[in-house]
Amino acid sequence: MTDFDLTPLKAVMGDYAPQGRTALLPALYAAQEIYGYLPEPVAAEVARSLNVPLVEVFGVIDFYTMFYREPVGKTVIHVCNDPACTMAGSEPILKRLTQHLESLSPENPNYQTVTIERAPCLGLCEHAPTALVRGKPVGLSDVRSWEEMLNGETRQLEAKVGGTIRLLTANCGQGYTLTLRQYEARGGYTAYRKALTGSPTTVIDVVKAAGLVGRGGAAFPTSVKWEGTSRAPGTEKYVVCNADEAEPGTFKDRVLMEDDPHTILEGLMIAAFAVGASKGYIYVRGEYLRPYQMMKAAVQEAREAGFLGENIFGSGFKFDIELRRGAGAYICGEETAQFESIEGKRGFPRVKPPFPTTNGLFGKPTSINNVETLANVPLILRMGAEEYRKIGTEKSPGPKLFCLSGDVAHPGLYEVPFGTTFRELLFDLAGGVRSGHSLQSALFGGAAGAFALESHLDVRLTFEDLRAAGLPLGSGVITVFDETRDMRDICLRLAQFFADESCGKCYPCQMGTQRQVEIIQRVLDGQILPADWDRLQDIGWTMTDASLCGLGQTAASAVLSAMKHWPHLFQTPEALAQ
Repeated sequence: MTDFDLTPLKAVMGDYAPQGRTALLPALYAAQEIYGYLPEPVAAEVARSLNVPLVEVFGVIDFYTMFYREPVGKTVIHVCNDPACTMAGSEPILKRLTQHLESLSPENPNYQTVTIERAPCLGLCEHAPTALVRGKPVGLSDVRSWEEMLNGETRQLEAKVGGTIRLLTANCGQGYTLTLRQYEARGGYTAYRKALTGSPTTVIDVVKAAGLVGRGGAAFPTSVKWEGTSRAPGTEKYVVCNADEAEPGTFKDRVLMEDDPHTILEGLMIAAFAVGASKGYIYVRGEYLRPYQMMKAAVQEAREAGFLGENIFGSGFKFDIELRRGAGAYICGEETAQFESIEGKRGFPRVKPPFPTTNGLFGKPTSINNVETLANVPLILRMGAEEYRKIGTEKSPGPKLFCLSGDVAHPGLYEVPFGTTFRELLFDLAGGVRSGHSLQSALFGGAAGAFALESHLDVRLTFEDLRAAGLPLGSGVITVFDETRDMRDICLRLAQFFADESCGKCYPCQMGTQRQVEIIQRVLDGQILPADWDRLQDIGWTMTDASLCGLGQTAASAVLSAMKHWPHLFQTPEALAQ
């Protein structure tokens, strides 16, 4: 354990040491980049430099799936096995890749230099099946050879963007990332400049008049969150952009970050001015290396151009942004777990109350908003609240981004006004179900969602209409399944996702997600026990009512929905005969 040359690590730790524990994740990434993994001497040096107990450093390493305590290959391949990629054939591809790796002789240069892992979702659903090779997105259907994949000779996966309006996605789908100069030429940062000439209260009032609610799934009024943070006592406040997009089937935030990062920055800057924050964080999921790099470059552009810093545009307002990259933990999409991660800890959710608006990041008042929510803010200030409300419906104003994947003819990101029907989105815009097949169901809201049937095709895509139909809008995820799909298999994969991603902090979720997998596995294997129907219901509702955070509270949502629509799939022949 003393053979490691720590000189390169000590050289980089000088940049992280002054920040203390909050720099733990960036420091671990830097160390892993040098050594390939994080053995005890390396972890100990990180712990010493940041003044963090070694046992807690190991706790963080073990919590996040993208940190390694044991040696791994120089090339790590993450193969996606979410529903969209699985239906597109990722499992056979994973098997072939693994078999090829196992067949290599020790003399082969790739022997012991490649590690292959399953990934729950890579946010590349419109390109399914997909993988990450050294962090680079790869469409597996395009790969012709093992060598081609390892050498990075595959084409770049460009965003597939469509819809009936192009407001949030006006700068997306063009095959390149918009620079600051290009963004300004298209009217970018005019809303930020306008905001700084007025008052924070005026900005909040405009957002309130526009009726903007969170687009990350909770649908909480943005203005209420901002008001709570702005009125909280103290001068040290924070804003956070939640870009930890890890819900299976979701990829809208990835497209916005890769193609139009300055829209997100402008929204975060306006939010900071509105709540009185001088520091902001953008937390990007670990699997999103390219979006992270695009956002990092955009922040640097903005800083050099004077949009960040002291006394911005002579307004007296000061603000700066720091990026954080997650390390493979779905739970960190939950706002308080994300705060813990930014602070350099394991991503365990906190008990609420107190709420983030008064006790958030570092215990200070904090406003945290989703990427799509922040992208709406500059649009609202440019258009004005009255014009913005002309889009959509009275109770659900504005544009909405929907991620369509699975058994659909044209998977992609679609922007439509609220009030568009599911039929219009699926058939008129996305080309309907894949050729020669019919619609069996569609999962709304991702793994934490519910199933829609053909009878739901004419439901309007609004908060109020979907709620009345018993469907969640969520973050805008719709995964389509044709008549050939076994819904029991889909439910098993969703259950396995939650069992893998449960942080284990609360007992209902920790044990409930495991028992849910066991029962559904029996169902799929044709070994249903007489009381399994009741057990599955009991576990589902217990997790819903008793779990600490949204992960456990929604871990059974899709399963309970499937049991409602297809009870015959989850019952014994004897029960069905009664």
